Amino acid sequence: MASGNKNKNSKFELNDQLEQEKDNEAPPMAEDEKISAASSPLQEMTTISKHHFGGIEDGLSISIIENMKEEYGLFVWPCSIILAEYVWQKKSLFSGANVVELGAGTSLPGLVAAKVGADVTLSDDSHRSEVLENMRRVSDLNDLNCKVLGLTWGVWDTPIFNLHPNIILGADVLYDTSAFDDLFATVTFLLQKSPNSVFITTYHNRSGHHLIEFLMEKWGLKCAKLLDGFSFMPSQKTSSLSGNIQLAEIVLDAARSE
Repeated sequence: MASGNKNKNSKFELNDQLEQEKDNEAPPMAEDEKISAASSPLQEMTTISKHHFGGIEDGLSISIIENMKEEYGLFVWPCSIILAEYVWQKKSLFSGANVVELGAGTSLPGLVAAKVGADVTLSDDSHRSEVLENMRRVSDLNDLNCKVLGLTWGVWDTPIFNLHPNIILGADVLYDTSAFDDLFATVTFLLQKSPNSVFITTYHNRSGHHLIEFLMEKWGLKCAKLLDGFSFMPSQKTSSLSGNIQLAEIVLDAARSE
């Protein structure tokens, strides 16, 4: 899910439209199964969803803690499921890589990356302590040693200078238009720190698509690969997903940096 930078008081008129679209989207049911984790009234909307990748012999499973009372950050949205599947299918690329997931929320793509051998830092808005704490819980639940970092896009706090990712992940982070510029500033900064690094993101192809293209040009980035998000999904996983979802690999535009 996208970062806590999602704010419903956006100054962009376009964002009002996108917010309405999001409000009309129901959180998807678990990819495979949901298990109630409620043990008190405060936890009554908490579930644990199971997400499977690969076959019985050579696959893996990730458990995700979701809370239906929280805004956005603690749901597993379709973009996250699709990006996680892409990580699984490209696992040789991720094995041994230094990976940062931006706006990680429930962190499914980052957790899959960690399972296949990446050194993973999960990050989300530094002001959203409940999301950051859930990241720690879900990392422990899956017996993973992911680092958890409060990282607000466009804010240059000390921790960002210690990151040197080969791969940056972001599922549904291209959502709130008021946060796009800060996101691309952060992505560009991280890409510049590691040669041949890449930002891999999944996003709904809504009416903000031209703004995304404009900001890539502004920040000296280019799209190296663009895929229909459903084109590589196993058929049994697509029935519960909907939307026009794109997967993009974004890199520094070498021609602009010369």
